[in-house]
Amino acid sequence: MPKVSVLRKGWEFDRIFRTGTRLNGSLVRILYLNEEGEHVSFGCAVGKRQGKAHVRNRGRRILREAFRHLSGRIKPGTSIVLSLKDEGLTRKTPEIEHELEALLTRKKLICPASQ
Repeated sequence: MPKVSVLRKGWEFDRIFRTGTRLNGSLVRILYLNEEGEHVSFGCAVGKRQGKAHVRNRGRRILREAFRHLSGRIKPGTSIVLSLKDEGLTRKTPEIEHELEALLTRKKLICPASQ
């Protein structure tokens, strides 16, 4: 299982926003960057236009929890920034996790679930 580090600095987010590849689902936006390395970098971005503080905090909690379930299967050397669309802010964690898994599997950033 690759080690997961959290993106905290503004320049780390900017690097992924400027040079990363975008994936759009109906509930989630993903920006990712493939790099050399042994670990996975992860960050959440929820904008002020999406609601008041309690709405944005709930969105970040949902994204962190959905990512936590999938983090052990993500390809090492990947930096990911997750963002919820407005419709995703009203949904439950399993729905977000299912869409996130589908998008990451489509781009071969995650191994399929072993049964």
